[in-house]
Amino acid sequence: MKIEALQALLRQSETLDGALLVSPENRRYFTEFPASDGFLLVGGERAVFVTDSRYLEAAKAEAKDCEVVLQSTDAGQLRTLFSEMGVRRIGVEASRMSLSEFGRYAQALLPLELVADDTLDTLLFALRAVKTPEEVARIERAQRIAEEAFEHICGFIAPGRTEREIALELDYYMLSHGAEALSFETIAVSGANSSKPHGVPGEKRVEAGDFVTLDFGAVVGGYHSDMTRTVAVGTVCERQREVYAVVLEAQQAALAVLCAGFPCAEGDAAARRVIERAGYGAYFGHSTGHGVGLEIHERPNLSPRAKDRLVAGNVVTVEPGIYLPGLFGVRTEDMALITPTGCRNLTAAPKTLRVL
Repeated sequence: MKIEALQALLRQSETLDGALLVSPENRRYFTEFPASDGFLLVGGERAVFVTDSRYLEAAKAEAKDCEVVLQSTDAGQLRTLFSEMGVRRIGVEASRMSLSEFGRYAQALLPLELVADDTLDTLLFALRAVKTPEEVARIERAQRIAEEAFEHICGFIAPGRTEREIALELDYYMLSHGAEALSFETIAVSGANSSKPHGVPGEKRVEAGDFVTLDFGAVVGGYHSDMTRTVAVGTVCERQREVYAVVLEAQQAALAVLCAGFPCAEGDAAARRVIERAGYGAYFGHSTGHGVGLEIHERPNLSPRAKDRLVAGNVVTVEPGIYLPGLFGVRTEDMALITPTGCRNLTAAPKTLRVL
């Protein structure tokens, strides 16, 4: 079905009649087969997955909606296959391909023409941005593992634990409870380090009165989850409570307006206005959210520069934050599935300020 959707777009295109997919993420998306190597050739009526002997038997059994052929040492194999399909102008993943790679493919495919603008990327981004029910189910399964890990780590965090110990414990829990991989390098930062949005866990030990920010996720069936929670250790001061409440209000404001047809930039603005009104606008520097799927960062983005509108089936994070240099930071992040009339929060973990 996914390959058929791309084929339909290629048949409608005025500039492309074929596509060459080389990135692992896009190959997996369209074939539903994970492999570290190979090519997916798509024409208006035919699709061929070319892979080496390591994957051949499995690909023939598992790859969806395409022929599977053994990769040869002949540099002209791709040219021959595209020619048999009647393809002459081939779109490539310009955002995934280096100049040297493009040069090699362009030479091997002569006299066929490679198109290296953003035409194919735009088509791929649009297809991948709308999740199927099965994709959403995988994201939700990954999120449940992350939430179980969050409950576990709240019993692990204590004064004297290092940030690195906390991150490793989170990672081990997810990987030993069903995650096939981690969504990204886990963030576990405390005290003044929590003012760094993408701080790296180090040897700093947690102290009473610290905020600890945890940003992490699990992968299930190739699909990522992404969540952030900020917890307190021992005690909290009034400034911490205030900032935490502002961030939570900002997130709720964004979640309340997201729906199909809503401008992505306005989703960002809904959260940003709350933080600016509270006097913390200078301390929220990143975008409010991003798409999640086979990759941790996908389209669409909830950012001030976004030109897109949300569509039903998008899965986006909503993660405003306030970061006070040298003091502390707060971020709260959920994932939301966009629906025709609103959004469904895929994150069930509580968001009230938790004091451990």
